[in-house]
Amino acid sequence: MKITDMEKKQGSFQIHIDSLTLEAGKIHGIIGGNGCGKTTLCKLIMGILKPDRGILDYEGLDLKDITMTAQRPYFIQGSVYENICYPLKLRHIRPDDQKIDHWLNLCGLTEKKHQYARSLSSGEQQKVSMIRALIFDPKFVMIDETLSNLDPENLELFENVIFDIQKKQTITWLLISHRLAHIYKMCDMLHFMHQGIVLASGSKQEILFESNDERIRSFVSNEVIRIES
Repeated sequence: MKITDMEKKQGSFQIHIDSLTLEAGKIHGIIGGNGCGKTTLCKLIMGILKPDRGILDYEGLDLKDITMTAQRPYFIQGSVYENICYPLKLRHIRPDDQKIDHWLNLCGLTEKKHQYARSLSSGEQQKVSMIRALIFDPKFVMIDETLSNLDPENLELFENVIFDIQKKQTITWLLISHRLAHIYKMCDMLHFMHQGIVLASGSKQEILFESNDERIRSFVSNEVIRIES
């Protein structure tokens, strides 16, 4: 996916992306301070927002191939099962109950299958949101702070899920997280945003440890990065 000279103004805030390439098959991370435009960028890619100008080249991807999870997931009125089936219904895909049961079991939600989705705990809602995003085998997945709200055990579960999917399918991921240790562990490439602009793109080593940009250095120095050998 390639973005060129894209602008979007919302009130007093404006996002302007001169050039951004999200190489297919890689796990990308977007980092930056609060309000820098990370979520707005995801909504533009998803088609929820329309750019005021610029080019967003999906390189053959259809919008139905793209999915996004949000920090505060939205659920339709209905059960956990009905919410998981919702993206399948939109894409005219017949639900595979065996596959759904596998995901529910993996996430420890088997007993919650027919429970009203909005009555779940916040952690359980995040897990249902992830299942719903992945159930139709998308080709481009954006995760907007969803994993940041999981406890360490469930965070590790979904990190392993992502790695396992990459071994089998090699899809493209775009992760937004304030946990730099998580970003460092997961991502192949990083993109740093500041006040609606992508300041830099590169490997995690280049962005987190080798950047000469004072804005990037200041952001990283304020975060605790724990890298396990």
